[in-house]
Amino acid sequence: MLKNFKIIIEYDGIAYHGWQRQKNCRTIQGEIEKALLRMTGDRIAITGSGRTDAGVHAMGQVANFLCDKNIEPENFRKGLDSILSRDIIIKDCLIVDSKFHARYNVTSKIYNYRILNRKIPSAIDRNYSWFIQKKLNESAMQSAILHILGRHDFQAFEGAGSPRSDSIRTVLKAGLAKRENGYLKFRIEGDGFLRFMVRNIVGTLVDVGLEKITPGDFKKIFLSKDRNLAGATAPPHGLFLMEVKYRFPHN
Repeated sequence: MLKNFKIIIEYDGIAYHGWQRQKNCRTIQGEIEKALLRMTGDRIAITGSGRTDAGVHAMGQVANFLCDKNIEPENFRKGLDSILSRDIIIKDCLIVDSKFHARYNVTSKIYNYRILNRKIPSAIDRNYSWFIQKKLNESAMQSAILHILGRHDFQAFEGAGSPRSDSIRTVLKAGLAKRENGYLKFRIEGDGFLRFMVRNIVGTLVDVGLEKITPGDFKKIFLSKDRNLAGATAPPHGLFLMEVKYRFPHN
């Protein structure tokens, strides 16, 4: 009998061409499907909560797959972890309702973007934060963030080729937090995200922090729906998919 397995995945995206399976490229989805083939002898397609781009990391990506093998969820987790590279970890595996779908049942996602704002870069953290040497005006950035809260058209922060029916999204929460040793963390929760949306927001917020534009300018850019007016796309290695939330109470 087919069972529906839900997995929670943590990965370092530096060595991969994003989540989605691609020919002749290493991807997170592709590597997990190869591991499933080794474990079961079957070609099993996994469905992720959504794509992450090349170089983007995840602490809580979610996927599901159907399998008729008599393998306990914990044994699936252990087996996959023993096959996968150390930069991909299956944090949890469980059997869920047959109707559960990792993509279509999403209610919101939480992303973090890490910025290292100090004079000296980090050798260890160079692949996990965006190093900006010039001091950022955090107060101005906080003021600009207020404009993206709520339901809006995010076309100004949409990357080319975004797969979508429209560019309307709801940002439930967003804020900037200061951490030790010069780190800043931008955290955002929304019901969905356009391609490069978080990175384009961060790139434009950094322009505010560098005082190239004001919080008022940020609002005008946002309302213009013109991507050409917004800032550069922030580099992928500072972005982390932290959590995916679902309407299923037991998930």
